[in-house]
Amino acid sequence: MKEETCIILDYLPTGYADRRKGESIAQAVGTSFYTLLEVVPREGIDLRPGQEVYIGDGKREEIRFIRGSLEYGDLTNAARSLLEQSVEMLVKRNEQKVIEFFNKAGMITPRMHQFQLLPGVGKKHLLDILEERGKKPFESFAEIGERVKLFPDMVKTVVRRIMQELENDEKYYIFVQKHQKRQFA
Repeated sequence: MKEETCIILDYLPTGYADRRKGESIAQAVGTSFYTLLEVVPREGIDLRPGQEVYIGDGKREEIRFIRGSLEYGDLTNAARSLLEQSVEMLVKRNEQKVIEFFNKAGMITPRMHQFQLLPGVGKKHLLDILEERGKKPFESFAEIGERVKLFPDMVKTVVRRIMQELENDEKYYIFVQKHQKRQFA
């Protein structure tokens, strides 16, 4: 499972102040698995925060190579400030992927369901979600909000969970691809 595109969170045209100078670097978040990445742009290419760039196996126009994955703590302040906004945009854009989670999520342990990992979702919401999806699969965020009474804002709930997964070393991951720090090509 590899990222095909990413959103630039911060661009450092002269690199990090405390490391090799002169090599441009950018910090980014993958658009499919929310992987935090460090990428090196091609010579003469300037990137801008919020820009989406291709990082797949084909010809990359803006990116020379992916240096590796990052931990949340490795992000610059500028990258951190843009991360949550970028994640929210991606959750809205990938609504069907999130809805698929709500239609297929299951038990993690005999006492815990995946839904209970979502901020603000306890036993009452869990039972309501399971009852409603048993009647008919969900088709949109709005529909979940209508059918599951008093459910917290769907997008904010999912964004909060993704941010928890990015910021902390969670025991269970729902949306973020858990990774070890590794190098990419």
